[in-house]
Formats: sequence, C-alpha cells, structure tokens
Amino acid sequence: MPTPEERFTALFDATHRPLLAYAIRRVADPADAADVVAETFLVAWRRLDEVPPGDHARPWLFGVARRVLANLYRGERRRHALADRLRESLTEIAPPDRTELSDVEIALGKLDDDDRELLRLVAWEDLARDEIAIALGVSRAAVRVRLHRARQRLLQQMAALAEPAPAEVKRPTTTGHVVNGWAAARPGVEEVR
Repeated sequence: MPTPEERFTALFDATHRPLLAYAIRRVADPADAADVVAETFLVAWRRLDEVPPGDHARPWLFGVARRVLANLYRGERRRHALADRLRESLTEIAPPDRTELSDVEIALGKLDDDDRELLRLVAWEDLARDEIAIALGVSRAAVRVRLHRARQRLLQQMAALAEPAPAEVKRPTTTGHVVNGWAAARPGVEEVR
C-alpha cells in the first residue's frame, strides 16, 4: 500500500497540468492561477483520505479548484468594489469594442455565470457529465438538464447575434385620395361582396 506521500505525489503528477490550465483560463494573472492550484493541492493534502481513488480524483480536484476560485473572486470583489463601479460607469459611457470578440464569446458573455461555467467545463476542460456532477456537487441528471438548458440559451444568444437589424418600414406613397374616379385599394383591405 502506498504511503500518503507517494499517493499525493502520484495525484499531483497526474492532475497538476489540467488544474493549472483550468485556473489560467479563469484568472487574469498567471501567478493567481499558480496560487489557486497550490491551494487546491493543500486542501487535497489535508483531506487526502477523502480524495476519491483512481479516475474520480480528477473531478474531485476540479471541484476543490472551483471553490478556491470562488473564494479568490469573493476576495477580489471586496477589494475592488469601488474600481468595479467605476469600470461599469465607464462602460456605459464608452462601450467596449465588440469587434475583437467572436460571436461565440459575445453570446457566452451574455449567459449567467452558472451556464458559462457549465459550458466551459464541457468544452474547455473536457469533463464528462459525471465528472462535472462531482465538480459542481450536483447529480448527473441535474448536469444533463442544466447542460441542455445552457446549450439552448447559448443557441438563442447566437441566433440573436445572427439576426439582421430590422429593416426600415416604408409607408405607401398613396395618399388614399381618389385618382381618375377610382380610389386605390388600401393594403390589407379585402373587397366585400
């Protein structure tokens, strides 16, 4: 039977790169990503007996990393509340140039945080539904339903982006006055027999 140190080393070797990639995609500073991964493995070391064996350890660690990120975000929000309010007011005055973002990024940005996280876990982290269920702490059935709904909402946002702007409505040039003894028929009015 492996010692705790051997088990932890094997766990680290098998999962540190995917966890670092996960964290890097969610923070602005790579140093913050390294801190998230370090904190994740600190939790794993402290709770090594609770880490599931085999392939189940990876989604468990993603769940821990997700909670570490949530704590990081909460701390950042507290420290930067005033700056966030200022950025929001600046965005209202001068909206960001949306030409730099792809349609998918724009549509994804219009979804709520839970939908974005779920879609990212599937597309970017390549987690299966049962792994996502472990990482999010919900049932596999809940993941299936939420994933279906998130995909539908993303498709709706994509469709809204693809719709052309409404064309200007042109009014008929006829005035409704009698010309040459006969009045022009008004559009949409049927003759009564």
